[in-house]
Amino acid sequence: MKTLRSHFRTATLALCAAGLFASQATAIPVIVPDQASPIVLAASDCYAIGQQVAEQNGGTLAKASQSTRGGQQVCVIVVLVPGKDGQRPRRTEIVVPQN
Repeated sequence: MKTLRSHFRTATLALCAAGLFASQATAIPVIVPDQASPIVLAASDCYAIGQQVAEQNGGTLAKASQSTRGGQQVCVIVVLVPGKDGQRPRRTEIVVPQN
């Protein structure tokens, strides 16, 4: 019975790893060769913007989501900035236009 659990656990971990790999595959830019000027499509614009914002603020990216505010597409970025003198990290929410 223990070996069956062991095999089930291994299979579950393999499926989770495959799912993570597949989710990362959607973030790869796609270039359409039929166009005169190539169009690059990115599925994770807000995530990439969030990484840049977190790096500029010296923190780590906690969340990046797309939203509409005032009829304009924006990225809502949540960055955790390390606290001073060993204090807890500060949660900073930054709204950035998507374009």
